[in-house]
Amino acid sequence: MTLVANAVRDLGLKWASLRREVKEVEAILEMQSGLNELDAKLRTVLPEEYQEGYEDIQPISMGSASLKFDAANQVAWDEIWDHFCDLAMAGGPPHKGKLLEPASPLQVAAQPDRYRAVVQELCRGIRMVSTLAVEPSPNPGWIRVLCSTDVMAEWMVRAIVMENVTARLQGSVVELPAGPHYRLEKEIKNVVTVIAKTFHYFDGHIGNRQQRRIAAEFASASAPLLQPGWPADFGTLDGFIDAKANAAREIAEATGLRAGGAEYVGWLGLECPDVRSAIWMMRALVVNNTLARREDEFVYVPVHPMLDPEGSRVAKAVAMVHRYAVGRGICSRDSPEKPTPIE
Repeated sequence: MTLVANAVRDLGLKWASLRREVKEVEAILEMQSGLNELDAKLRTVLPEEYQEGYEDIQPISMGSASLKFDAANQVAWDEIWDHFCDLAMAGGPPHKGKLLEPASPLQVAAQPDRYRAVVQELCRGIRMVSTLAVEPSPNPGWIRVLCSTDVMAEWMVRAIVMENVTARLQGSVVELPAGPHYRLEKEIKNVVTVIAKTFHYFDGHIGNRQQRRIAAEFASASAPLLQPGWPADFGTLDGFIDAKANAAREIAEATGLRAGGAEYVGWLGLECPDVRSAIWMMRALVVNNTLARREDEFVYVPVHPMLDPEGSRVAKAVAMVHRYAVGRGICSRDSPEKPTPIE
């Protein structure tokens, strides 16, 4: 009986070991499948020249182009650029280091004449650097860029936000920021530049066949694009504070990523190990239908008190992308010291 018992015990141990090995193999295969799917999504949305080498793109800026003026002493926006830095979507440097935000309705109301002049120049510049129609928005602090198709608008809003210029999607319309404090050589130039850059890549580097694939990819998403909310749309900050705190807590528990970076009402900053990992996670989030951007080693994810009041959707997206980043060797499997959630 002892021999039989020992044999049964040994068989049980071997079976348990085999089951562990099978589970490990299944986990590896599942991870590889997820990474392959992610890579396929990135190749779908990136212009062709980036599809085979996006991992090698460095976030190095070429420097800022100088303004040029015509005979009427107006900025000749269409004569400033003959080439652009790599897209932030592909891993290049974002156009701005910090987020360019719209003015509040109170700021607009305080300087209506100056605001109208800024909006007029923004619209003039965008018309000169693209074929897109543009007009003042009924929403104070915004202008409206009318894209030719919904897929153009969906792609443009992702690409623009990754350049650290605020943008929001409304059907085939992309709204861009404006404000009476915007200066010609700074904020106005920032907005016109980011349209010139992203329109150049979409219109000139993404053909009709690829646009159809992008449209199919966006249409297959199970939920609408997750964007940051805006206080002017909700009238209170309480929902933003709660959603941000909940998201920070869930993300901390799932990944160990610290909440931090500069504070923005509609965004939650997460500290990544380095710039490379922040770029990787930003791109992965965007192709998984969650707007994202980065400032240095911080990746920012959207907070929306209506679409995601508990912060659970964005937390789930970050947890998934972080898991893939670990599997890809971009982030360490060991979580950093537990962060202090935003209160």
